Amino acid sequence: MGGLHAYLISMGISSRNPPFYSLLMAAMRQADSDNMSKLRLMWPELYDEMLQRYNAPGGILVEDGITDIDAMAKAREEIMAEWG
Repeated sequence: MGGLHAYLISMGISSRNPPFYSLLMAAMRQADSDNMSKLRLMWPELYDEMLQRYNAPGGILVEDGITDIDAMAKAREEIMAEWG
C-alpha cells in the first residue's frame, strides 16, 4: 500500500498539525480514481465543497464572507505563510 516512504512523509506532514479536513482535501487532490471513489463515499459534503472551491476564483465561496479582493489576497497570504 503506502510503505515506509509514505509513512515517513506522513510523519512530516503530521508534525505540522494541519487541520483534518485539509488533509482530506489534499488526499482528494492526489487520489487516483479508485481512492477518489472511496473518499467521495466517506465525505461527500467535503468532496462537493472541494469542487466548488476548485471552480471558484481563489477558492473563495460566498459563505466565506470575503468580498474585497484585498481581503482575499491577505487571507491567502496568511494561510500560505503558515502552511505553504
